[in-house]
Amino acid sequence: MYEHGGRAGWRPRSEGRERQHPGDNVPTAKQLADTGYKTSSTSTMLLTVYGGYLCSARAYRYFQRHSSQRQAAEEQKTSGVPICL
Repeated sequence: MYEHGGRAGWRPRSEGRERQHPGDNVPTAKQLADTGYKTSSTSTMLLTVYGGYLCSARAYRYFQRHSSQRQAAEEQKTSGVPICL
């Protein structure tokens, strides 16, 4: 009456379904093409976002360095020996 230890709600997996054959889960060519397209689109998008991040980080460092050099030049100009005419 009960299989596998007497559990009342247990049914074999194949009950109510047709038996699957080894080749039943093979994706079609369209499914493979769709998966490849989605994968390449996603990787392209991620690379674009990452490239934008790297570009903006580099621009930020450039402007930070540029402003600190300008500030250092101003301090050097004001703290130097006064020019006598």
